Amino acid sequence: MAAENLFMLSLSMKAGKLLTGEQTVETALKKGDARLVIVAEDASDNTKNKFLNKGKYYNIPTLIFGRRDALSHAVGKFNRTVFAITDEGLAERIYREFSLQS
Repeated sequence: MAAENLFMLSLSMKAGKLLTGEQTVETALKKGDARLVIVAEDASDNTKNKFLNKGKYYNIPTLIFGRRDALSHAVGKFNRTVFAITDEGLAERIYREFSLQS
């Protein structure tokens, strides 16, 4: 995983434009606040399918990318598998960068 990707997640968190945790991200999707959802590769199959389906339903891009420990560490949280970017510009840049890596 490129350091640039983790830096962008960290930057999003510091800017207050990143949400973590399944319930928080699910709420953001329902409210229309999420612009991009990222699910860790080592999340359960149920979690991955749940957020891929929700992303499709709400028309929000969803990426399966990275391992939970690296992603969680980048944002200063512990054991997180689901993340949502709430800023359109950051979401577009992260989506583009992460898509190139997957």
